[in-house]
Amino acid sequence: MSAPADISTVWEALARDGGRIVYLVLDGAGGLRDGASGKTALEMARTPNFDRVVRDSACGLLELVGPGIMPGSGPGHLALFGYDPLRFRLGRGVLSALGIDFDLREGDVAARINFASVDSESRVTDRRAGRISSETNRRLCDRLRNAVQLDFDGEWFLETVAEHRAVLVLRGPNLGGEVRDTDPQTTGVPPLEPEAQTDAAQPTAELVRAFIGQARDALADEASANAILLRGFQRHAPIPSLQARFGLKGLCIAQYPMYRGLSRLLGLDVVAPPESLDAAFGLLADNFGDAHDFYFLHVKGTDKHGEDGDFHGKVAVIEAVDRLLPGLLDLQPDVLVVTADHSTPAVMAAHSWHPVPVMIRAAGARADGIGHFDEYACRGGLGQRPGLHLMGLALAHAGRLNKFGA
Repeated sequence: MSAPADISTVWEALARDGGRIVYLVLDGAGGLRDGASGKTALEMARTPNFDRVVRDSACGLLELVGPGIMPGSGPGHLALFGYDPLRFRLGRGVLSALGIDFDLREGDVAARINFASVDSESRVTDRRAGRISSETNRRLCDRLRNAVQLDFDGEWFLETVAEHRAVLVLRGPNLGGEVRDTDPQTTGVPPLEPEAQTDAAQPTAELVRAFIGQARDALADEASANAILLRGFQRHAPIPSLQARFGLKGLCIAQYPMYRGLSRLLGLDVVAPPESLDAAFGLLADNFGDAHDFYFLHVKGTDKHGEDGDFHGKVAVIEAVDRLLPGLLDLQPDVLVVTADHSTPAVMAAHSWHPVPVMIRAAGARADGIGHFDEYACRGGLGQRPGLHLMGLALAHAGRLNKFGA
């Protein structure tokens, strides 16, 4: 089933006030069956509270971007929020910069950096440098700021995000964001060259090439983080907010900067990052009220363990979320949506193209009576549909859409 290209503009025209919506997004929760257990992480997890909710929910599967397309977290979340990811393209750098409260300005070009490990032949051995600490990251950023000199009519900024992640921002005239990622997304091969994809991006590519070369020299004696990989280049430009499009006053509760940055870009209020899952659910309870009618609660651990190939760690995060679910239910949101932004099977240790399960619990939902929340059980009345459809369904179940036509 495909959505008309302008379906979200129809929701904009029909939007009205209504009930409160909670999105609980288990990042990367979708998966594949593990060889030892014969189950996915969602199937394996003991989730009595999810099981209770899913029985009263409308269920289905979401294909976040399109058939066979492996979504990044940015495109996956855009689809969930009602923004066609093929129309609204967001670079990871812009989201990371906004997520750490950097004063990103229109026209700035930003790119996400991974500190990484390479061998003596410049082949990538670890794309995350062993997940170095944020403290080490700050030391490395200081080192690069002192070592790198870029000759152009502008400014550049290098900021720590968290662990192995940092962000590079270039500010100046005649900069384009269409530059190829240098992260090869695998090990055993050298980093890619930052090639300009358009004539307008050629000055940016030249600056990035100079930055990488000087950074390589400055990091040469580091034990693990002796290289950098860049991806998600983009020139920053505003996009319409959730409130402007659908009348939603949103609140984001997320620990990781990228999701906080995406939320800021879409006009959501963003609370201080929670230090734990318990704290995240507590922040939702503390802030649930008349000031907002859309709540985005993001859980990162499912994706992190999936990317690390840690099947049982992923199961443990799902079970931890399940234990906290009763407190969320006590808030009595008009609509509760539980889903993921993409699949991250631990057996692949990477994002994948596989559809993710979704359940919508609301007074007007046609309950499918499904017994467990997972990729195989959630084949209910919602069917398999584009991720872009989710926002329209959430708005409708919250009574936030007027009738279409006479």
